[in-house]
Amino acid sequence: MEYFAKFGDFQFDVLREVGNIGAGHAATALSKLIQKEIDMKVPQVNIIPFDEVANCVGGPEAIVVTVFLRVEGDCPGNMFFILDMPSAEHVLEQMIGEVKSVEEWTELEVSALHEVGNILTGSYLSSLADFTNLNLQPSVPALAVDMAGAILSYGLLELGRAGDFALTIDTAFFEGNEKVQGHFFLIPDPESLKILFRSLGVPFDGDY
Repeated sequence: MEYFAKFGDFQFDVLREVGNIGAGHAATALSKLIQKEIDMKVPQVNIIPFDEVANCVGGPEAIVVTVFLRVEGDCPGNMFFILDMPSAEHVLEQMIGEVKSVEEWTELEVSALHEVGNILTGSYLSSLADFTNLNLQPSVPALAVDMAGAILSYGLLELGRAGDFALTIDTAFFEGNEKVQGHFFLIPDPESLKILFRSLGVPFDGDY
């Protein structure tokens, strides 16, 4: 994490632009999925230590819906898309109507949220690939409903390698007065952020 103290406005502008493009594509995909107009708030982009990720979604014990996948290709890493329960329930209401308590969810609810997570993570990943001209290939996504801390630990165990920091993109999608708060976390493998920034012409580490 020491290197990120050197980040200036330009480096964060690059990250925000990636976040904006990805959020725009994700909003369009979500709008098509629920067949309603979706607006989005400008994403908040940051880089944080991995052990602070759970705090961004309400703490390690917060119950959340998470889609997680492995990114392979030129810039390997792990990706998580996390919804808090009110947001997940609103998405379900728009997709299938009646919303049950999480204890009563069936394959219908799980499949619907899996589809949402799959589409939105795909939107962000394809935007990042287009913006950087890198080959980024997603694994088959997995979905889990559990405490945030448990999901993150299990997800990284299942996905394999882990970096020590996360690129966070927090985006609020609005359908009328209803808000869906989505949290995207890209956790690059140790060498991947250097590859990502060099692909954008941004000096990194020894390039200074």
